Amino acid sequence: MIEVRQINKAYGTTKVLDNVSLTIPEGGLTSIVGPNGAGKSTLLAVVSRLLKADSGTVSVGGLDVSQTADHVLARKLSIMRQENHIAARLTVRDLVGFGRFPYSRGRLTAEDEKHIDEAIAFTDLGAFTDRFLDQLSGGQRQRAFFAMVLAQDTECVLFDEPLNNLDVKHAVSTMKLIRRMARDFGKTVVLVVHDLNFASAYSDRIVAMQNGRIAAEGTPDEIIEEAMLERIFDTPFAVTNFNGKRIVDFYS
Repeated sequence: MIEVRQINKAYGTTKVLDNVSLTIPEGGLTSIVGPNGAGKSTLLAVVSRLLKADSGTVSVGGLDVSQTADHVLARKLSIMRQENHIAARLTVRDLVGFGRFPYSRGRLTAEDEKHIDEAIAFTDLGAFTDRFLDQLSGGQRQRAFFAMVLAQDTECVLFDEPLNNLDVKHAVSTMKLIRRMARDFGKTVVLVVHDLNFASAYSDRIVAMQNGRIAAEGTPDEIIEEAMLERIFDTPFAVTNFNGKRIVDFYS
């Protein structure tokens, strides 16, 4: 479980997070949606301790994020950031092995190798194990970073806009992997996503943000609704049902 209590974050006079309180239950996939500048990525950065809040508290699995040692938190919580740049020339296996650092401290054991093998197999990267990252396509490289996060084997996993710069095929593939991570491994998965249709199709729960606050939260059926979306995004939407899922379109 992730518990956020009265989090505030400002840059100068601009409030980015305004007294945000949120509970994300254990297990399943929660998507955070909202217009640009709503505070979605900032909230994820605060939860993962990449960014310090001005006030408020965050706990993950009962641990106070601000007070927990790095190596302890890294066994409880992992994050795949929006931008992943590694200067060193690494193979896929090298990168995935980094996910085991909180356990191995750089000296991989047989147990670490098992997790690495499982993560590579899960992401279907077996044929690319010894290939360098700069030899991969964008979608393949994204899966390699995904495998690194999976190998870290944390209870809670955060993804900050994992579909950025991916074509439709790779975006669908990535969302299926994230959905399977939550379902097959029992992870608590939280992602920031712009595409409302992906949020609708794959999420157990959706949190909508607006102007640095939580505007609404609930099931996809509760959030992917015309009046609700218009209030959050300040533009009209058309919502239809298809195969049990709600599909969003803009009014032209």
